[in-house]
Amino acid sequence: MTGSTYRIAPPGFTDEQWKTFDGEGIIFIEDALDSEAIETLTAAIDRVCQVSPKYQQGQTFGSNNIVERDPAFASLIDHSRHVGYAYDLFGELLKLHQSQFFVRPPGGQRYNIWHPDGARAVPYGTFSPQLPLQIKIGFWLTDVLEEKMGNLVVLPGSHREQYVDEYDSHQPIAGEQIVRVRKGTMTLMHSSIWHRVEPNDSESVRKNIFYAYCPAWVTSADRVLSDPDWLETLNREQRIIMRSYSNAYSNAKPPASEFPLFLDRETGLDRDPDAYRENVELHRRKRRTWAERKYASAAATPV
Repeated sequence: MTGSTYRIAPPGFTDEQWKTFDGEGIIFIEDALDSEAIETLTAAIDRVCQVSPKYQQGQTFGSNNIVERDPAFASLIDHSRHVGYAYDLFGELLKLHQSQFFVRPPGGQRYNIWHPDGARAVPYGTFSPQLPLQIKIGFWLTDVLEEKMGNLVVLPGSHREQYVDEYDSHQPIAGEQIVRVRKGTMTLMHSSIWHRVEPNDSESVRKNIFYAYCPAWVTSADRVLSDPDWLETLNREQRIIMRSYSNAYSNAKPPASEFPLFLDRETGLDRDPDAYRENVELHRRKRRTWAERKYASAAATPV
């Protein structure tokens, strides 16, 4: 099927990006956001801050489920700039796990301690030791070019490690990377990579946005259900990716109307060819993800 009512999956990982992401747990894409996008998203952050009773100027502030707080944030749910990367991992059950922004002024909350994202007592890596069960997309709206600017700090390759001695501390670790990025940079981070945040001793306010994606059956991090009136303002793909189901089991088995989320970017089809007999309905068919095919290809390649 190549019906024009459905969108082709946006671009995702290149082979080189995947090699770095799979090996180090994070990749950096410079100039992903142009000046207009930076200004639009910065203005949206400022609007949310102005109306939030918890916001105090000069103090670190974060907001969750931001997609419901401003149309500029809602437009990112399925943005072709980044959603293809998440689709490469989670395919037809792609879901927005969490949307948030952070404002880190000089002298605000000093730092954040070492941790991976997601579950702690039984981490994501227990169930999925290779692929992430969450990918976090970061949008950097201010320059963070030196140390002690509220930098993200990551331990490359640590997404394969479920134990780190420095857990719950702010101690430096040999091999850590203090992230220095120009505004407009986009980061893609494996949920299981260990990371922390530096204090901001600069004269600049760090502003950035994170959108985390996961499979539909992983519990959302910032909501239970979305506002139904707000959902009506979204396009088809955005609404599906929010996965606001009143029937809990729909998260694992979405209704037939949710398929296809995207058409395959290479074939333009809504299904894997020759995988099933024609009587099998579309929403009951397994479709291989890009990452699944990538691992299968690597396993089949002679060393």
